[in-house]
Amino acid sequence: MSSSTSTQLPDTLDGSAVGARPTHFRWVVLATIFVTYVVCMADRSNVGAILPMIKGEFSISNFQSGAISSFFFLGYAISQIPAGLLMTKKGTRGIVSLAVLVFSIITFLMGFTTSAIALLVLRLLLGIMEGPTPVGMTSTINAWFPAKEKGTATGIYIASTQFAPIIVPPIAVALAAAAGWRSVFHWFAVPGVIMAVVFFFVVRSHPRQSKRVNAAELNHITSSDDGKRDHGGFGTMPLIDKIVRVRDADPLDTNAKVLRSWNIWGNTLAYFFMNNVLYGMLTWIPSYLVAARGYSFIKMGFVASAPSIGGLVGALIGGVVSDRVFHGRRKPTMLITALMTAVMLVVVLVVPQNTVLVMGSLILTGFFLNIGWPSFTSYAMNLATDKTYPFAISIINSGGNLGGFFAPMIVGGLLDAFGGNYTVAFSYFVVVLLLGLGLILTLIEARPRTEVLEAQQMGIEQL
Repeated sequence: MSSSTSTQLPDTLDGSAVGARPTHFRWVVLATIFVTYVVCMADRSNVGAILPMIKGEFSISNFQSGAISSFFFLGYAISQIPAGLLMTKKGTRGIVSLAVLVFSIITFLMGFTTSAIALLVLRLLLGIMEGPTPVGMTSTINAWFPAKEKGTATGIYIASTQFAPIIVPPIAVALAAAAGWRSVFHWFAVPGVIMAVVFFFVVRSHPRQSKRVNAAELNHITSSDDGKRDHGGFGTMPLIDKIVRVRDADPLDTNAKVLRSWNIWGNTLAYFFMNNVLYGMLTWIPSYLVAARGYSFIKMGFVASAPSIGGLVGALIGGVVSDRVFHGRRKPTMLITALMTAVMLVVVLVVPQNTVLVMGSLILTGFFLNIGWPSFTSYAMNLATDKTYPFAISIINSGGNLGGFFAPMIVGGLLDAFGGNYTVAFSYFVVVLLLGLGLILTLIEARPRTEVLEAQQMGIEQL
C-alpha cells in the first residue's frame, strides 16, 4: 500500500464525527470475505465429490486420483509468499479481486477437459490463482479488527471453509447426475465472477480508506493497533499458562525477524499436519463412504457433508473460545484440535455401520478439527506487526497448505498398496495429528505487549 493511500482519510473522518456513534462497516467487510471465501472453497473442493466419476471415465488409479486434488495445493503454496510480499506494498483489495476473477475463469475451463493430465494442469493453475486469497483475507481482517475481536473475526472467516463443503457435495452430485461431472465446473465458476466485482467495490485494504467508516469506528479498530497487542484482559491462568508456555516476546517487526522465528516455522509445520488431515478428508471421505461403507453415490453426497457441519460449528465457536474463554491465548484450542481429532478419527474407523453413528462421528471429527483452526491463523497476529503480518501469514499458509498437496496422494498410495484398506490409509491422519501436537507444545504463547510494558513500569517481574 502506497504512502499516499495509507494516509488518506475518508470524508467521514473529520472533526465533526468525533463523539458520533461508531459505524459497524467492518462486519460488512467480514461478510464479504466470508461469502467470497465460500466461493474459493467451493471451487477447490468440488472435485472430491465427483472424483469417483472422474476416476471411472479416465480409468486412473487411487494415487492418480489423489494427484488431481493434490496439485491444486502445490500451486496454492507456490503463490502465497510472492502474494504476501506484493500485498505488503500494494494492499489487498485489487489483488484479491483479480485473483478471484481469474480462478473462476480457470474453474470454467476445467469443464472442457478430456484427459486427466489436462485436469491436473488446470488444478495446478487454479491453486496458483487462489493462493493470494487467504493472504489477502487474513491481512484484511488483521487491518479491520481490533485485537480483542481478531480471534472471533478469524473464526467466522475460517467457518467459510467449512460452510462450502457442507453445500458442495449435494450440489455437485446433483449437477453431475443431471448433466455430467463437467457441468459442475461450469456452474461453480459463476459465483466467483460475481464476488470478484463485489469484493472490489465493498472492501478496502485498510478501514481509513473507506468512506463507510466513521471516526468512531476507526478509533475502535485502531485504538490497540499501534504495534501493541491488547487482548482485552489477558490476565493470568496459571496452569494453562504453564502448559502453553506464556512468554514475553519482542515484535517481529521486520521480514528478517519473521524468517528467523521458530514460532512462525513451528506453527507452519503444525499447520502443515493439520492441512494433511483437512484436505485428505475432503478428498477421500466421499470415496471412503462409497467403497468402505457401501453408500450409494447420491446418499454419499449427503453423508459426506457431515465433517463440515461439525467444522462450521467448531470454527465459529473456536474463535470466540480463544478470545473470551482463554482471553486471547491461541495455543489451547490448537492443542485441543490436534489431540481430539486424532481420537475421533479412530472412532470413525471403528464405529458400527449405522448412518446416524457414522454421521455423528464425522460431525465430531470436523468439530474438533476446526475448533482450533482460527488460532493457527491468528497466532501470528500476536507475534507480527501489521506491516510484517502479510509476509508471516504467507509463510504459514504456503508451508501449511503443502499438507494439502501431499495428503491426497499419500492416502491414495496407501490405498493402492494395501488393497483399498481405509483403516491403514486413515491411520496416517492419526500419526500426523500426534506429530502436530508435539510441535504445538514447543511454541510460546506471546504475552500481549501492552501488558508487558505496564508490568515493567510497575516493577513487576515477568515470566
